[in-house]
Order: sequence, then structure tokens, then C-alpha cells
Amino acid sequence: MLGQVMPSAHAQSNFAYYGLEPDIVTNFLGPNAVKLGFVRATVELMLEDADYIEAIEHHSPLLRATIIEIIGRQPKDKVKSLTGREDIRRVTLETLRTLMEKETGKPMIKDILITKFIVQGGQ
Repeated sequence: MLGQVMPSAHAQSNFAYYGLEPDIVTNFLGPNAVKLGFVRATVELMLEDADYIEAIEHHSPLLRATIIEIIGRQPKDKVKSLTGREDIRRVTLETLRTLMEKETGKPMIKDILITKFIVQGGQ
């Protein structure tokens, strides 16, 4: 299994969490497009239903590649600021939901939690 799966504690809901493993590691360009910066992020997907775990596992390479692409095209200022990171999270959520809707007919992902976001370089 590629990710960790943890059922939600809420008795009424059937939410589940799927951790993309290993961490997402990608680069971004600094302001002068010469120096690269690196990002390491731990990403957890909150699924609308625990029954979606198998589909998410199947599509996890596509989801991972999409997250890497989104982070990789962000400017340094956005990657290094808290509001910028929240914008990145929201765009990533919307993109992944649209992607899963296209692939499976259901958005499946309720939310994205980025539990670790380490930035290095890009001066």
C-alpha cells in the first residue's frame, strides 16, 4: 500500500484520510529564474467516503503528479507566505476534485490537509 488510511472518528460520517507517501518533493524557480528552491510537503486527502480509498489508491500517481505540477509552477513569494500556501492548497483541492470527477464521475476528495510544508532555497 502506498499511503496510510485512517478512518474518521465521526460515527455519523464515513470520512477517511489517505496519506500520499512518500512526501511530495518538488522544486520552484526563484525570482531571477536561475536559482531553484525546493518544497517538501506531507499531504493527506480527506475522502468523502471510506469506500473511495481503492479508487484514490489507483489514481494516486496522477494525484501526486498533479500536486507536483501545481506547486512547481508557483512563484517564490507564494510558496514562502502563509496566505500563498493556503491559496495553493485551495487550488490543489479544486484541481484534484475536478480531476477525480473526470476520472471516476465523483469528486471523492472533501479536503486536503498539508501537515508539513518545508521550503528551502529560491533566493
